[in-house]
Amino acid sequence: MSASTIDADTSRRNLRTGLYAMLFALFMLGLGYAAVPLYDLFCRVTGFAGTTQVASEDDAARAAAAGVNRTISVRFDASTASGMPWTFKPDQVTETVRIGERDIATYTAINNSDAPITGTATFNVEPAQAGLYFQKVQCFCFTEQTLQPGEEVRMPVLFYVDPAIEEDEFMADVEQITLSYTFHRAKQPVSNGRAR
Repeated sequence: MSASTIDADTSRRNLRTGLYAMLFALFMLGLGYAAVPLYDLFCRVTGFAGTTQVASEDDAARAAAAGVNRTISVRFDASTASGMPWTFKPDQVTETVRIGERDIATYTAINNSDAPITGTATFNVEPAQAGLYFQKVQCFCFTEQTLQPGEEVRMPVLFYVDPAIEEDEFMADVEQITLSYTFHRAKQPVSNGRAR
C-alpha cells in the first residue's frame, strides 16, 4: 500500500470522526435546548416536585360526580421574589374542601411602586406527591399580570382535589395540602395580562 493511499484513508477517517463529533455536538446542543420544556412536561404529567395539574371544566364536572365524601384542608401561601415591589397574600389562609368539588381561592396583589409592573407567578404544592391530584381549572398563574402604580387586584384560583387521591396509599395520611405562589417580575411586559 502506497503512502498516498494511507494518507487518503487517514484523511477519510479523520473527516468521518470530525463529522461524528460535529453531529454529536449538535445533538447535545439540541438536547440542551429541549431539556427545560421536556422537564416541564414531565413535571406537569407526573406532578413531580409538587407541580399542579391543569384541568378543564369537563374534568372538574367528572370529579364532582365521583361523589367522594372526604374533606381535606388546603393551606394557601404567598410570597414575592426579592426586588418585586408588590404586596401579595391569600385572602384566606386555610380552607376545608370536599375532594372532587370545585372551590375558589382568591389572592390579593398590590403594586407598591410608582410604575407599572408585570409579574408572573410560580407555584408548587406540598407534599410534593399531592401535585398529581391538585387540579387547577383557572388560575392567575397561567398568564402574566400587569398592575398599575398603587393598583390592588384580587386574583382567583378555581381548583379541585382529584378523587383519585383516595386510591393513592401514599396520600392516605395527608390531611393538608399547601398551595404556594411566588410572584416574580416578568422578563417582558405584556400589553393586557391582568386578572379580572
